[in-house]
Amino acid sequence: MKLNERSLAFYATCDSPADNAGFLYKRGERHTAYHRRWFVLKGNMLFYFEERESREPVGVIVLEGCTVELCDSAEEFTFAIRFGGAKSRTYVLAAESQAAMESWVKSLSRASFDYMRLVVRELEKQLEEMRRGPAGGCGGCQQSPGSWKLKPSGLERSPERLPALPTILPKENGCAVWNNAPGADRQPDTSGCSGHESEGNPRPPPLPPRRRASSSEASSARAAVVESPSTFCRLHERYGREVARLQQDWLERRCGP
Repeated sequence: MKLNERSLAFYATCDSPADNAGFLYKRGERHTAYHRRWFVLKGNMLFYFEERESREPVGVIVLEGCTVELCDSAEEFTFAIRFGGAKSRTYVLAAESQAAMESWVKSLSRASFDYMRLVVRELEKQLEEMRRGPAGGCGGCQQSPGSWKLKPSGLERSPERLPALPTILPKENGCAVWNNAPGADRQPDTSGCSGHESEGNPRPPPLPPRRRASSSEASSARAAVVESPSTFCRLHERYGREVARLQQDWLERRCGP
């Protein structure tokens, strides 16, 4: 990965979230005077600007292979960033308050990849200990996560607390509903042994066998269907003559002798 001034300036001023930002007093390398600069921490890079509204940073400090520690100085709330090596530079910074100094020391100490590597190793160690289970529980034996079981709930520990099923069959319109009885979904027992049935759960009555109609009954039914139109015609003609006779009598009485 190649880095140049343009890419660093873009990364320092882009909209990516910063780990910390604020004003610090930076001591010069040649002169011991302190200059107020705007610092922005992103990852393991500490950028500093002349002003908060500056478009390009004045410099950048790569926080790798360094230590952050407090130092004695005439200024208050000072701390130093020290690098290993005889000719390495030490950056002396001063915050405006005790809270700001503690915040910067904490964030700068956690910015390097070496610190992140230590955190990852510690998390892996804790995960391995969790997989092994509690120490001394079974003589140091390992317990796989797949063998972990949840504790039984209250219903599983005391099944007698469950409400009992009603022994009286529900009724609809005064008739027992056999399909709603407990055990109605079971297949009927064809072995002929009815002694195992409890009195609280009676078996439904057997259905009567379907009777097939004989040939004579079928022929009579067909004949009735065939003769029904002629019978209706005869009844219509009979009652029609009677209605006509009554109508004629009524007309004669109305007209008079």
